[in-house]
Amino acid sequence: MSDVVLTVNDTNFEELILRASIPALIDLWAPWCAPCRMIAPVVEELAADYQGKAVIGKLNVDENSGVASRYGVTSIPTLIFFKDGEVKDQMIGVPAGNAKRMIEDKLKNLLD
Repeated sequence: MSDVVLTVNDTNFEELILRASIPALIDLWAPWCAPCRMIAPVVEELAADYQGKAVIGKLNVDENSGVASRYGVTSIPTLIFFKDGEVKDQMIGVPAGNAKRMIEDKLKNLLD
């Protein structure tokens, strides 16, 4: 995992994501999930592109079921977009087409 992608867990989720002073994106994933591995490089690339503009983190649902349960996540990967501690959008699965552009569009909406 890239050093610009935060490792989020049930313990630090509120501090890193909900209390972030800038928009946040969290990728809920698991190591055994092939679609999660497919989208991981896109998430890492966006984390580098948006460093200082958005918080981007990954949460392993196998090790941290609390956040997944709190937000009703039943399929992975699930990307949840937050602003001011509130869910503003989400994506489930790997989007067809240009995944980076689709995720980035949702992220840009939070920056406006």
